[in-house]
Amino acid sequence: MPAVSLVSVHVHPLKAARALDVSEAVVEPWGLAGDRRWMLVDGEGRQLTQREEPCLALLDVRRRDDGSLVLSGPGGPAPCHVPVPAGESVVVELFRNKVEVVPAADTASAWCTAYLRRPVRLVHLGAPASARPVDPAYARPGDTVSLADGYPLLLTSLSSLDALNSLIAADGLSAEGPVPMGRFRPNLVVSGSAPWAEDGWGRVRIGEVLFRVTKPCGRCVVTTVDQATAVRGKEPLRTLARHRRRDGKAMFGMNLVPESAGSVRVGDRLTVVGAGGAGAVA
Repeated sequence: MPAVSLVSVHVHPLKAARALDVSEAVVEPWGLAGDRRWMLVDGEGRQLTQREEPCLALLDVRRRDDGSLVLSGPGGPAPCHVPVPAGESVVVELFRNKVEVVPAADTASAWCTAYLRRPVRLVHLGAPASARPVDPAYARPGDTVSLADGYPLLLTSLSSLDALNSLIAADGLSAEGPVPMGRFRPNLVVSGSAPWAEDGWGRVRIGEVLFRVTKPCGRCVVTTVDQATAVRGKEPLRTLARHRRRDGKAMFGMNLVPESAGSVRVGDRLTVVGAGGAGAVA
């Protein structure tokens, strides 16, 4: 197997908003430190993502050392500093799961309401005890996830992205291609593997951390949102649906669950230590 290495690391402090590119990150049992610990909910207490609000792609989030955020966005109010809340918790809904979170200050929710032009609340997931269990069909007892869609981390491969963009061009749909990796909102991006080699990975070690590869990631309409403009198109979902399907879903990237503690750093070597866990995609 050729040398495979970690070429970028991405943390998304606020679910559905812009990612932060970092050189290293601590791996916690429920995801990268600081990744998807904040979320916006609507008036009914349900999650808001780029599925409903593509303009969240343009919401810039800076994370301070104390865990607080600074929010800013084009055409929005002046930047808003959001301290980590310490009040009483409330229960909100994340893809039909009930999650215990702490609301941010009213001023922060008011800022987000003004930015989105609809009533929303900003909430924070603080204690690990509030994390959700991972889908038991692909998890072990005790596996948890923060406010990510379903799994602690998402890994993608540059060679597989190149292969996908070749498929987009070959199908005569290149007007919307090539698509960049940011469309898939990964945590870890690797280079050096063969296209789609990750289909056969069962367990991998990246630097000092061991991960279990649970399943391919089913993709949704968020991948069609241009992360630089918030304009929605049809790619890459259309081509993935033609060429990369499993269980009726379009697939790209692999969901990971950490099996050890430590940090990952750009330049770390990826070593496959177990094969075949994720299964094929056709």
